[in-house]
Amino acid sequence: MTTPDLVLALGGGAALLAAFLPQVLSRRPLSLPLVYLLGGMALFVLPIGLPEPDPVAHRAALEHITELCVVVSLMGAGLAINRRAGVRAWSTTWRLLGLAMPLTVAGVAVAATLLLGWPVGAALLLGAVLAPTDPVLASDVHVGEPVDAENADDEVRFALTSEAGLNDGLAFPIVYAAIAVAAVGGTGWLGEWALTDVLYRTAAGIVSGLLIGWLLGRLFFRAPSGGLRLSERRDGFVALAATFLSYGVTELVHGYGFIAVFVTACAIRRAEHGHGYNNVLHGFVEQIERLFTAWLLLLLGGFVAVGGLSGLTWRGAAVALLLLLVIRPLTGWLAQLRGPAGPRERLVVSFFGIRGIGSLFYLAYALGQAGFGVPAEELWAVTAFTVVASVVLHGLTATPIMKRIDALRDRTENTSPATQPSR
Repeated sequence: MTTPDLVLALGGGAALLAAFLPQVLSRRPLSLPLVYLLGGMALFVLPIGLPEPDPVAHRAALEHITELCVVVSLMGAGLAINRRAGVRAWSTTWRLLGLAMPLTVAGVAVAATLLLGWPVGAALLLGAVLAPTDPVLASDVHVGEPVDAENADDEVRFALTSEAGLNDGLAFPIVYAAIAVAAVGGTGWLGEWALTDVLYRTAAGIVSGLLIGWLLGRLFFRAPSGGLRLSERRDGFVALAATFLSYGVTELVHGYGFIAVFVTACAIRRAEHGHGYNNVLHGFVEQIERLFTAWLLLLLGGFVAVGGLSGLTWRGAAVALLLLLVIRPLTGWLAQLRGPAGPRERLVVSFFGIRGIGSLFYLAYALGQAGFGVPAEELWAVTAFTVVASVVLHGLTATPIMKRIDALRDRTENTSPATQPSR
């Protein structure tokens, strides 16, 4: 058996498993990402001639594959959110983005400086790479399919979904800052960075996403000709067309495509909130996302199995665990003080700061732009260990914790005065 044939066979098997494993695992304290991670480890220790997954040698390929996976997941996240955007309705989201995310970047950067002795550029890069939560691996704690009711999303799932949908794009300015520190040094780059990388590119992503989403929404649901009204044809692959169009156009005008894709999805959803075509689009994107997730996690498991974490020291592992167990929970909790979430919900939102495919993309991208004074193998080891630890920690706890909080919420609603029969 040749290597391409073997890869195709294993890829097909992984895709088939992705079809029925979610139902098998739905009531068990195991997530699909965790199963694929363990499966990748098992596959790559077998003497069957699989090529070693090397993110240093195949950096460019990994960058584009993870990029594609993230943009597809962002479209799915935006289509799934039922709550209309607003200052008060999305209060928890703005708090997590405006407070928890920058505090997380700072906390990780300080930990990398003190524990690992890394230069400022590398420490800031690690903070930027590990700050965004992941829309790909967090399906167990995200909102489900689109529904008619705008108040259907509970605060935990809504906050984690909307946060992951936006912070993947908002990490880019910090990544660019880390690249500037490593490549240029000093502070002469700050003015251009603030105007271009922070203000213009963020605004371009939002405006582009709103405009494309509005235009596509009109085309899908309100085109004067029935032949152009795609919502009547039920083609799910149109979601990929919207994803690539939004991302490509925004990147061509040097905006943040990640932000644009999520905003486009939200705008399409708002065009006809309760239309069944939203479910068709979301269902197709979710299937594609599941395929990419399966394949990438098999490779990540293989990376671990073939010694990819050999560059990891106990100090690097300590930084990762500090992020998952201290920095994210603490910053997430502080950001939500006096917010709409209750005490239990704040704890859950703070704890499930899942790291994943987005972190792998950002690291691959940054290493293609500059050198950071730290061996690439060490940067990959710390980042990969963080993702693996997150997949294990959150994969084992997501199902029981979410079941518990759902049960408590239902009990509270059923015993509240508004639900009691009048006498």
